[in-house]
Amino acid sequence: MQVILLERIAKLGQMGDEVRVKDGYARNFLLPRHKALRANEANRKKFEGQRAQLEARNLELKSEAERVGETIDGKVLVLVRQAGETGQLYGSVSTRDVAEALTKDGASVARNQVVLNAPIKTIGLHVLPIQLHPEVEVNVTVNVARSEAEAERQAQGEDLTKREEGPAFETFSEDDDDDRRGRRSDRDDQQDYSEESDGQADETAA
Repeated sequence: MQVILLERIAKLGQMGDEVRVKDGYARNFLLPRHKALRANEANRKKFEGQRAQLEARNLELKSEAERVGETIDGKVLVLVRQAGETGQLYGSVSTRDVAEALTKDGASVARNQVVLNAPIKTIGLHVLPIQLHPEVEVNVTVNVARSEAEAERQAQGEDLTKREEGPAFETFSEDDDDDRRGRRSDRDDQQDYSEESDGQADETAA
């Protein structure tokens, strides 16, 4: 389907561009969200009549997004979740969780503005883009940990997803082997001496 973009769309074009997109993408996303119009003569005239208004509205939204972006860019969000020894979460962290954490922190962010290709399923530091406007994107870091204390350790660079090593096997040097052989030899000599003494005692008794 050929459409006229009403705002900048990443990887598609700028406001006013006519582009061809898949029918499903146009019907399910661009058209119902008023991000584009079907490309026909009537809509071309409609767009030209509204261009100035659309551009002014876009600048207003962009300015607002930049203001919000300044407050959250580089922000670290701590989310405490239950996880196993290897750091695998018993649930997951979704775009809703990140948006709610940002909103509680004082920034109005919708879940569809959080760029997350798949839910977060491990503890650790996860850097996520926040698309506040087609022309404004900032990053936040989500620190997912099993406790506030672990979150602090992760923030300092510690990797908590690795299972702790078990007790190391005891190692011995060649000198240790010689000592052990020497002790065994001493015990054997003592046993031989004891048996010899017992034999002499029996002869005396006889």
